[in-house]
Amino acid sequence: MKIKNKLKYAILFGTVTAFSISIINKLIYVSATLKNNLSPAKGKYYNWRFGKVFYTKQGTGSPLLLIHDLDVCSSSSEWREVVKKLSINHTVYTLDLLGCGLSDKPYLTYTNYLYVQLISDFIKNVIGHKTDVIASGFSSSFTIMACHNDSSLFHKIMLVNPDDLLQSNFAPSKKSMALKILFDSPIIGTLIYNIIFSKNNVRSSLLEKLHSSSGKTILYLDEFYEAAHLQNCQGKYLFASMKGRYTNVNIIHALKEINNSIYIVAGNNQDKIKIRIENYSYYNPSVESFFVTDTRNYPHIEKPSVFLEQVNIFFDN
Repeated sequence: MKIKNKLKYAILFGTVTAFSISIINKLIYVSATLKNNLSPAKGKYYNWRFGKVFYTKQGTGSPLLLIHDLDVCSSSSEWREVVKKLSINHTVYTLDLLGCGLSDKPYLTYTNYLYVQLISDFIKNVIGHKTDVIASGFSSSFTIMACHNDSSLFHKIMLVNPDDLLQSNFAPSKKSMALKILFDSPIIGTLIYNIIFSKNNVRSSLLEKLHSSSGKTILYLDEFYEAAHLQNCQGKYLFASMKGRYTNVNIIHALKEINNSIYIVAGNNQDKIKIRIENYSYYNPSVESFFVTDTRNYPHIEKPSVFLEQVNIFFDN
């Protein structure tokens, strides 16, 4: 009888705990998205096979696709500082990658090849022409892979602080796959995700990615925080896949064979960025680079005028 009572109380306690955590997760979601900083008013949706992908189109001229960093906090708002001026000479497309921003965040395993397919299909079905591309951070790897897969879709490629070639080569392990299972779990996984992407943690991460803690931090903090929690915090599925290393891929072979012009723009204060770029140049000697002083991960946010100069030099020539 005592065992039955203990089991009954254990089940009751587990149910109350799970319900309480669910309420906490819901409150975090509501508070994070209350300001509605990311509005779909100025964009459209591309109905892709795995979900709706939010994008914008503005300007006239040769097509230019801007791809934000692959991060649950990232969205096309990353390009706000430069998109208006770029649209003077280009038809500029920005998109929120699947799992990010205002795009759908389905429960699936996000892989590098998933994004290769997305970029290729977007260029074919939305842009409809061979295009120039600027890709930021971890999005560089699947941009290179997409170009290698079908170079007829790409003209010139600019990479902004591309990911490390060694790091992107790490394959899923038992430990990383276990982490994916944990973050994919419906209640505890969401709670851990919300703790990792609390506003203080998002602020700290943003400060690490910017050279100066100026007004840029305040401007982007709410947007980054909101982006990570949209759609009931379902960005955790992308985060789970990244932690599981499913978005990693070895791009060295593709980098060697690409004949398209590649130009790297990097923040000179980012850790080990010079070694990283040397590795890219080693496997593809035609890769050129430029360092933007006093910037880190986002030279296009911190020094947009310098960044735009490099864009004009590279694409207009």
